[in-house]
Amino acid sequence: MNAPRTPEKAPPLTAPPAGGAYWRSEEERIALTRRLFDDTAVDYDRIEKFIGFGSGSWYRRQALLRAGLKEGMRVLDVAAGTGLVTREAVRVVGNPALVWALDPSPGMLAEARRILAVPTLLALGEAIPCRDGQFDFLAMGYALRHLADLEVVFAEFRRVLTPGGRLCLLEITKPASRIGTALLKAYMRNFVPLAARLLARRRDTPLLWRYYWDTIAACVPPDAVLDALRRVGFAEVSRYVELGIFSEYTATR
Repeated sequence: MNAPRTPEKAPPLTAPPAGGAYWRSEEERIALTRRLFDDTAVDYDRIEKFIGFGSGSWYRRQALLRAGLKEGMRVLDVAAGTGLVTREAVRVVGNPALVWALDPSPGMLAEARRILAVPTLLALGEAIPCRDGQFDFLAMGYALRHLADLEVVFAEFRRVLTPGGRLCLLEITKPASRIGTALLKAYMRNFVPLAARLLARRRDTPLLWRYYWDTIAACVPPDAVLDALRRVGFAEVSRYVELGIFSEYTATR
């Protein structure tokens, strides 16, 4: 089932992730991000696999399992993009009909549908077109830094989860040390866009991956994410860190 719904305008930004480097207004932010993801969707999986040395699918599956995903669960993957988290969720639950992919980018969802036979929703996480308590598990991979208001989105996540349902948010977080941050920045801000220029079929793909780091650098700190989850009513809120940079935020409704 495809439901091409998306709000015309997201809630006002609490902290523009790129500090105005890419846009001058909220309308420009929405237009730019949607265009970037639409136009570069065909390149995304190939470059992600290259820069992650092919380990991304294994890591995503392990993170979902650590968060409590089990066979037969009903899953919503928010900001699903090309379906990288979605396909790992399908492998765990064992039935593609149980896993829904939601994203505001038609281009990204088109790539996901090319590989996966899952229900898709064209929408924003701030306004999920699903009934209360519809899902047992909600995942979101590497999109925290694109959220305008954490509490608005987290409250919506809680609404669509069944009581006892599990939440798993994956994000790249700046390392605690200055040296670690400098090394990650050099890799993400310099090497990755260069690799994108060499591998891409679309002109804006290098810009997308440069934007990727800039949003990581400006993302709200982990404590703010954990506090926002607690404020909207989630329980058992925790954060697990892999390799010093991969944050897994988990919680229970």
